[in-house]
Amino acid sequence: MAGELILIVDDNAMNLKLARVFLVSEGYTVKTASDAEEALKVLRDFKPKLILMDIQLPGMDGLELTRRLKADPEKKEILIVALTAYAMKGDEEKALSAGCDGYVTKPIDLDRLRGLLTKYFS
Repeated sequence: MAGELILIVDDNAMNLKLARVFLVSEGYTVKTASDAEEALKVLRDFKPKLILMDIQLPGMDGLELTRRLKADPEKKEILIVALTAYAMKGDEEKALSAGCDGYVTKPIDLDRLRGLLTKYFS
């Protein structure tokens, strides 16, 4: 649904920009963060319904950040979709067991992402 709040966490500036432009063009309200620490700062004042979470982040990785968010009573209901360019066998299972609600490989298939968002926000 247009207007929903989404946070994108990705250390690649081009990926952040492309995902942000796509989501804004779809009518979503979007904030971005380039690492886990920045994401935690953004989440102090921004209450997204969904986070697109890169798994490979500098410092704390996306799976650890996901575990922390899912353990926080105030943030555990946020939907988290793992994003990764490293789509090796078992990676999706690792993401889901860390608490991710979905899994998307990079480069992002925009039609698949649109379908996931429709599913999550309907």
